[in-house]
Amino acid sequence: MNHNLKYNFLLMLAALIWGSAFVAQSVGMDYLGPFSFNCVRSFMGSLVLLPVIWFMDRQRKGTAEQGGQKAEAETKEQNKKVLLYGGLCCGVILTLSTSLQQIGIKYTTAGKAGFITALYILIVPLLGLILGKKVGIKTWIGVALAVAGMYLLCIKEGFSISYGDFMVLLCALIFSLHILAVDYFSPRVDGIRLSCIQFFVCGCISAVPMLVWEHPELFQIIRAWQPLAYAGVLSSGVAYTLQIVTQKHLNPTVASLLMSLESVFAVLTGWLVLNERLSPKELLGCVLVFTAIILAQLPQKQKKPAVK
Repeated sequence: MNHNLKYNFLLMLAALIWGSAFVAQSVGMDYLGPFSFNCVRSFMGSLVLLPVIWFMDRQRKGTAEQGGQKAEAETKEQNKKVLLYGGLCCGVILTLSTSLQQIGIKYTTAGKAGFITALYILIVPLLGLILGKKVGIKTWIGVALAVAGMYLLCIKEGFSISYGDFMVLLCALIFSLHILAVDYFSPRVDGIRLSCIQFFVCGCISAVPMLVWEHPELFQIIRAWQPLAYAGVLSSGVAYTLQIVTQKHLNPTVASLLMSLESVFAVLTGWLVLNERLSPKELLGCVLVFTAIILAQLPQKQKKPAVK
């Protein structure tokens, strides 16, 4: 648990950025369509990571030894293929999930969107079972507590499924696939490069429906520069990169629970920044989610070997 403390903190930081970026996404829709917003923010996220990659490459070259360059070159060539394939897969999945979320936000309330999106904490372990990943009983209890906490935190009116709700539900399903894809590729390649490529792919794919249906003007993009900068630099460039870098060290179900703090942080930042009051029901929801995260990370009991 102590070994993973650093990665838990970094992933919680990503959740904090995503939670506070929800406002930026909503404001950005006042100026741009969903595909235009996703296209620009994705290219911004990709560009922001280029100097980081350049700096890290210089650091590696400065400390690299001269021997074994041929073997190292062959390894790099093999990793490059996995990196490109991983970036393409993660980018396609990310495009689908973020586009569905942006579209859904237009037709449903923020509370419902926050709760339904957070259902990936339930979908991830279910998909993990199909892929042969074992999930302990404490994690399942944590998932149940987190879902209950999200409901108390986000749902302020009667629950029903509308068009917007259905789009966000699809987003939760696709984002679950993104978590599992990152879990597969992140240990095999450089995380920052993988993040940079996935955003470039997301920007390119989003550009097609943007140009076909939305036709954004330059002045619209300029007017939306603040939400775009926050969503592009922090939410995309920083938070998603933190997800990729840290997830290789964490179980995907535990990682999804940590990322579900996005909704909690959205409520808390609204309370701190916008002076929005937290009701007793919302406070209880926050407590349940935090309890779920702690419970899911408690070590499982090891079975004692049978004594012959």
